[in-house]
Amino acid sequence: MKNRTMDKVVRYRRGYAANEEMMEQVFEGSHHANGTESVDNKDLCNGDNKGSKDSTYNREHTYNKDDTYKKDDKNNPNGAIQTDASGNFSQSLKCKRYSGSGWTVGLGILSIVLLLAGCLSRGLYYSADLYPVLLIAAGSILIMFLLFLVGIRPQKASERIPMSLVQGQGRLERIVEKIFRFPGMWRVLWPLGMMTCFGVHAWAGSVSKQGSMDEMLRWSLLAMFTLLTAILAARTDGTRWLACGWQMAGGLLVLSGILAVCGILPLPFGVMRTADPEISSAGARLGGLLQYPNAYGAVVGMYALERLIAAARVIARPVPAGRLIAAVLPLMPAQAALLLSESRGAWLATGCAAVAAFALQRRGARLPLLLATAAPLACAAWLYRQLAAAQLAPAPVPGLLALAGAWAAALLGTLLLCRLWHSSAAKAPRAAALTAIVLAGAAAALMAVASTADRLAAGVGTGVSRLQMWRDALQLWTEAAWLGHGGDTWRNMFRAIQSSPYVGGEVHNGLLDLALDTGMLGILLVTGWFLLTLRSIFHFAPQLFPSVFVFGLHGTMDFDWSFTLFWMLFIWLGAWAVALKTETEGVQRSGVTVKYTPIRSKSGSKLRSKSRFKSRSLFLRYLPTQSHPSAVPMRSFFHIFQRVTARLIRVSTVMIILSWIGGTVWLTSRYAVAEVQYRQAMSEPDGTPAQKMHLMAALQSNPNRSDIVISLARTLPGREAESLLLNSLSHSPMHPQIYIELGRLAAQFGEGQQAGEYFEKAIALNRYDGIGQSVALYWMEQAARREWKAGFTDRAQQTAAAGVQMYERYQLLAEEVEAGDVRNDRRFVLEEHAPGYGENLRRLASASSPPFTPELTKRSP
Repeated sequence: MKNRTMDKVVRYRRGYAANEEMMEQVFEGSHHANGTESVDNKDLCNGDNKGSKDSTYNREHTYNKDDTYKKDDKNNPNGAIQTDASGNFSQSLKCKRYSGSGWTVGLGILSIVLLLAGCLSRGLYYSADLYPVLLIAAGSILIMFLLFLVGIRPQKASERIPMSLVQGQGRLERIVEKIFRFPGMWRVLWPLGMMTCFGVHAWAGSVSKQGSMDEMLRWSLLAMFTLLTAILAARTDGTRWLACGWQMAGGLLVLSGILAVCGILPLPFGVMRTADPEISSAGARLGGLLQYPNAYGAVVGMYALERLIAAARVIARPVPAGRLIAAVLPLMPAQAALLLSESRGAWLATGCAAVAAFALQRRGARLPLLLATAAPLACAAWLYRQLAAAQLAPAPVPGLLALAGAWAAALLGTLLLCRLWHSSAAKAPRAAALTAIVLAGAAAALMAVASTADRLAAGVGTGVSRLQMWRDALQLWTEAAWLGHGGDTWRNMFRAIQSSPYVGGEVHNGLLDLALDTGMLGILLVTGWFLLTLRSIFHFAPQLFPSVFVFGLHGTMDFDWSFTLFWMLFIWLGAWAVALKTETEGVQRSGVTVKYTPIRSKSGSKLRSKSRFKSRSLFLRYLPTQSHPSAVPMRSFFHIFQRVTARLIRVSTVMIILSWIGGTVWLTSRYAVAEVQYRQAMSEPDGTPAQKMHLMAALQSNPNRSDIVISLARTLPGREAESLLLNSLSHSPMHPQIYIELGRLAAQFGEGQQAGEYFEKAIALNRYDGIGQSVALYWMEQAARREWKAGFTDRAQQTAAAGVQMYERYQLLAEEVEAGDVRNDRRFVLEEHAPGYGENLRRLASASSPPFTPELTKRSP
């Protein structure tokens, strides 16, 4: 018997050694993925895991003489845990809860595909780009959910929970239990809360029902993305997948922008060109795949800082040249893309985050950070000056040569600085390295600041316009401070409250935008989400802190948060931190090997009953602990009530999840069909039956879009068009173009007073629209003429008098803007034909016979 036991121990130790070697390779590979340096987990985690809720095993040990101890286990309560002489747990048993490499691969590929789709779809800023990605995400999750449902099998007899604990628990209930066991699953509640806020606004009424619905779908996508990344972070190789996805997304954004500037990659609208020196000193700015330079600069800055800290960790210790070059390879193009964006806000946010990262480093790790920064930044600044001199349109060959030369110089310069730093000589090498850092930093600063100085010398009109936007937005926010006005509030209402004719479909401030849409409720939700994610990153992944800092700081200076991609990157970084935490806990638990043997003693029986009680999940907590009926009828009643309530909670949770995903698929598919039908209608000639058919199909799929309603109303008879437009006001009560269309129809019907009311409302909603005011004057004149011809002279004079008042206010406002010292971004002036309309209205308002044949009234402006 003794020999047989020893033989089992020997075989078990051999298996343990193989498992340990395999897991060490996995953990080492996750640390070294994508050129990052392997770091002791103690540096990533400032606290211990003794009280961790995610730990698979309890910490209450009862030792015996043979180094064998009994221990409560949540997964197998029918056995005790034994260890070998080394006292190590088996890695395979530790990672049992994360088994299933096929699921990990599927989750990793789906998550990365969604992230790259966000990069390739203009950052998912437009709703038309959002619908396909949302359909992919929701459809894939629904399929995986069903596969997961089918794939669940009953547990083995040795692992089965006693029947008293599983009575009434079906397959759907076990799905919920498994899902909520993943660490970080609570993060899904934050985007779900935002989705609920916009859904309530769409149901109760808002300034734009379509805007609220689009925002609800956007946050639904973010909730699904959070769910996927949370599950992925809990898998064994989750860290490697998350690191790989980050490198792929960052590399795609950086290289696509740089190659587009050099003329190698055709990227429409990738470079923004302007003749305004206040917007760009070089006349062109790199917007990359996002097509907006400020947002592009911010996301590239996030990627550059993460790579910078990873490279600094490699530089901190002597490594082979190949590994060093691989670590610093992305730095120069990322910093060059940041400079080419010419975004002063992105430069400021990235600089502040870099200073914060430098301050948070330990004293011995600060110099490697400077070593990693110096040569790539100097070469990136030189490349920026070369490309800016060519207005970001160099010839392909010279552009590629400049890129290759700057890239090679950055790599060789960093390699030389590291060799000098790690040299075994006395003080000369270190002094040379410090001198090179100072010179490179000074040269980079001088070349980079030149652009900012030129733009500041040209004026600060854009900054003044933003201050005016923020002041107007604060005034608008006070009207609904707690709940907001619903989705797309600023885009639909800024024309009605703007104090000067600035251009701004976005408020250029993420916090203000959220406050306008969802009020203080949304601000509290997002702030809590951000702070908790920041806390997790600060404790378990401090190397990701600068990137999150750029996300938060630049989001308050621009409308980055209107890009769904930015929130996806934020979610990705949070999941990465959770994955590093999970990996750290796994490494800390890797010291002991577990072996289960049945215990038949009375003490073992007590231990099993205790472990059964502790192993209950949140959804089993209210089930009874005994299978036989209670002796007291009242107590039995309460047990039955608790059992039914627990089951209802589980089933309701599953039904809510299925309804959410299924409803998202149904609604998004309808909106996607409406988008396709509307684009086909716009490609048809105006007024044709084919165009009308496509427009009616689009309206049937999505009756909330005002552009579809307006386009279809122009193809319908007068009264039908009027009824359609009036019905559309319930969905978009703040849309000025709808009131202009209603005023035009009323004028054609000869209803001058009604037309005047519609036009007054349209002007109040968009008073700095010169073309709209000119159109209103034209149709007011036409209405007065029709009433005069119909014999309603008094009504015609009243209509003309109302038109004269409109013209006088329009003229006075145009004179104020022209004489005032305000920025006229909308080019608001008195239109060319407006004085003629005003003069004809004055004649119609007088008692004299009106002229009926002036050329100015033959067609609408």
